[in-house]
Amino acid sequence: MGSWAWGCITDFFTYETTKSVVVKSWSVGIINRIVQLLIITYFVGWVFIHEKAYQEIDTGIESSVMTKVKGFGYHHNKVMDVADYVFPQQGAGVFCIMTKLIITENQFQGRCAESGGTFSCLTDEDCHKHYGSVLANGVITGVCLEVFNETRGQCEIEGWCPAENDSVKVKPMLDVNNFTIFIKNSIRFPLFDVTRGNFPSSMTSEEIKNCTYHPENNPFCPIFRVGDVLSYTGQSVESLADKGGEIGINIQWKCNLDLSIEKCVPQYSFTRLDAPFAKNAVSKGYNFRFAKYYKTENGTEFRTLHKAYAIRFDVMVTGHAGKFNTVPTLINLVAAFTSIGLGAVLCDVILLNFLKGAEQYKAKKFEEVSEAQIEATMAQSPGSQLSLKRGMKSSYDSGALSLDTTDQTV
Repeated sequence: MGSWAWGCITDFFTYETTKSVVVKSWSVGIINRIVQLLIITYFVGWVFIHEKAYQEIDTGIESSVMTKVKGFGYHHNKVMDVADYVFPQQGAGVFCIMTKLIITENQFQGRCAESGGTFSCLTDEDCHKHYGSVLANGVITGVCLEVFNETRGQCEIEGWCPAENDSVKVKPMLDVNNFTIFIKNSIRFPLFDVTRGNFPSSMTSEEIKNCTYHPENNPFCPIFRVGDVLSYTGQSVESLADKGGEIGINIQWKCNLDLSIEKCVPQYSFTRLDAPFAKNAVSKGYNFRFAKYYKTENGTEFRTLHKAYAIRFDVMVTGHAGKFNTVPTLINLVAAFTSIGLGAVLCDVILLNFLKGAEQYKAKKFEEVSEAQIEATMAQSPGSQLSLKRGMKSSYDSGALSLDTTDQTV
């Protein structure tokens, strides 16, 4: 037990130092240099040039978006302007342009027959299964009402009557194709206190009024034609006007503040956000309801219900800014120099496990020297170095050992 404890103590109070062994092998040398070259190429090309790891990055972008739609279209035999087809009216980053409207006029509170084949019935019992249904236009009473000239009746509801019938055919407003969207976006990178706008401050009002966005010919014009936006997503007004849809307009800011601030400009991209549901039988497109309320002369309230099918636009702002900083530069430089040592690790694995001279390399690389051996050597040859095996070459300035072809077969 005492010898075991003494062995643990002596093993703990030991010191390991690096021993250099020079292996003159073409295959191992080539592998070592290739690995080092790949690591250097990765850090220089990807980490420093592409990812700009020498910069401090600000992703906490502060953004404001204002939108304005213009255009006129014909729907329900009347001219529709912005106040009629844009919802909401505040000009925010999310807005809808109506393409089709189903109107149910003069609805009063009362009881009436539900519309649609889902709520058809022959007896009152057929309506009982619809109790609590959220798909009805009112509260199901459980009564089956006869319908004139029909063999089947309709379940009775209590609510706004007459019930809405959204299965009627209405021609959509295709004039949406020529409507325009004006987008005003300002951003700020608080870390660097840099503020930018999505169109040049030198652009005059006349230039803005007469321009239309084009990704190549006019990439900084803030006015977007609806038909063009849809075409960039692979859609058309004809395909979206009947059921509606959701379109994303992404404004991306990638600013390298080491360059001129004038090069900090936005890039626009467009996508259809509801693409996963485009072919679904349920919840296809985009629609919503709203009502306008009135009162008769005797004070009875009634309303006109509108079911609007619309193209919803979401203006999304993303991006980041970067600027040179000493701290991330030093951190990544240290990581690069440390990673170069992976070449030596790989070569050691090859030498110790896969080459014919692996055992000889192990004997040269790992050597255990005790205090007693040092004292014995110094007593035999005072002032001399530790004796080396025959065939080993000693480098007096670095302590490196060199293995030539007589020591190892590669």
